Amino acid sequence: MAGKLDGRVALVTGAGGGIGAASARRLAADGAQVVLADIDIRAAQTAAAGIPGAVALPVDLTQEASVKALTEAVIAQFGRIDVLHNNAAIQNDAQRQKDLDVVNLDLAAWDMAMAVNVRGALLMSRHVIPQMIAQGGGSIIHSASGFGVQGESTLTAYGSSKAALIQLNRMIATQYGKQNVRSNCMVIGFVLTPLAVETTPDVIKDILLSHHLTPQLGQPEDIANLVAFLAGDDSKFITGAAIPIDGGVTAHQPSYADFQKLFAAMGSTKL
Repeated sequence: MAGKLDGRVALVTGAGGGIGAASARRLAADGAQVVLADIDIRAAQTAAAGIPGAVALPVDLTQEASVKALTEAVIAQFGRIDVLHNNAAIQNDAQRQKDLDVVNLDLAAWDMAMAVNVRGALLMSRHVIPQMIAQGGGSIIHSASGFGVQGESTLTAYGSSKAALIQLNRMIATQYGKQNVRSNCMVIGFVLTPLAVETTPDVIKDILLSHHLTPQLGQPEDIANLVAFLAGDDSKFITGAAIPIDGGVTAHQPSYADFQKLFAAMGSTKL
């Protein structure tokens, strides 16, 4: 049985683990030839080893020469790039410790977030779009975040970079849509990646779950399902969109969780 992405080449950044690796697996399952790119080439190679035919390549998104070399290598080996998943982002513990409120933010953390999360996606798109135009089209998918649409007491740089990525997505969709290059953005909520499972205390997970409209937190595979949809022809009429994929967290009033507790205590939703 033919896959929906048979004959297509998909390039995923930040593919060494978590959402990127899950997306690569799903795209491959749908028939795509997958290239996993990551600054941690060993992690990318490990992830690729579990995907038949997958290739792992290194990339440093802060260096345009590295981005150019990556895209040229993919085109040289496979002749095309049909799907670009701009998934990579800087959000490790060292970065988080510096990414505070505006007054206390380490400016180096701001610069790094912008360099990787926005400029990196710009560079990848910049070097892939000409190939997509030449071959007749393609789909670009960006991993943004709920931090890009809502305020928070910390992670100023991360949130601002994701907001910029949402706008970059609209720019790409507007500028290249008539040349059959689509661009869409996923506004991702909390996801139980291996790192999140390891580093997030259960009490925090419980607080986060109380604000979800779903009975469970998200898994990397949930995001990968949307990536696969946006990569294929079933989504051909969708472009320039910022699609929430967050268990409904951004769909309700901020007081939702508190009222749920109140209603449970009252045994009624009547106020």
